[in-house]
Amino acid sequence: MAKVVIFGTGQISEVAHFYLTEDSPHEVVGFTVDQKYYKEKIFKDLPVVPFEKIENFFPPDQYQLFIPISYTNVNKSRAEKFNEAKSKSYSMISYISSKAIYYNTPVGENCFILENNVIQPFAEIGNNVVLWSGNHIGHHSKIMDHCFICSHVVISGGVNVDSYCFIGVNATIRDNVSIGAESVIGAGALVLENVQNKSVYIGKKTEVGPIRSDQLRRI
Repeated sequence: MAKVVIFGTGQISEVAHFYLTEDSPHEVVGFTVDQKYYKEKIFKDLPVVPFEKIENFFPPDQYQLFIPISYTNVNKSRAEKFNEAKSKSYSMISYISSKAIYYNTPVGENCFILENNVIQPFAEIGNNVVLWSGNHIGHHSKIMDHCFICSHVVISGGVNVDSYCFIGVNATIRDNVSIGAESVIGAGALVLENVQNKSVYIGKKTEVGPIRSDQLRRI
């Protein structure tokens, strides 16, 4: 069990507080934000302190951090805070839901793995990775550092997802495909071949039908 300080006071940090409180052995003791966003001293009935001065309130030899930042700037904002925390000598917990299925999968620091993720044998998860709920990570696949995988993504066996990638809701990646670093795979995209670095794949948008719902006869 660790005493944990969560970075941020937004929605994802509130979600992280819920999961750590309800489904982990850790104790959340406070929150931290950058000085320029330091507006409230209490959040979720816990103290909020400036990140620039966090060592004065929560020394790194007694507390650990959790940094559940979103995919802003293709995950680079979260990576920047991760690296700043390491430079301050903090270690970081990872949260893996008790409702996730995995088989002694190697998981790095500061990972946020929510419920109903299925991570098959011989897969690997790097540092600072977010796996939102309900994904399938196939056998022998590797998710490298600083990636964000949204809900209900299917990553087939033997896939390599390089660092700083974002994969949107309901995307599907076929087996043995490599996704280049800093790539964005949009919601509902189907990827059947290797993806070059910094590529953007956009799923097809469903068009609105020609009639209104009250004109339908069979629903």
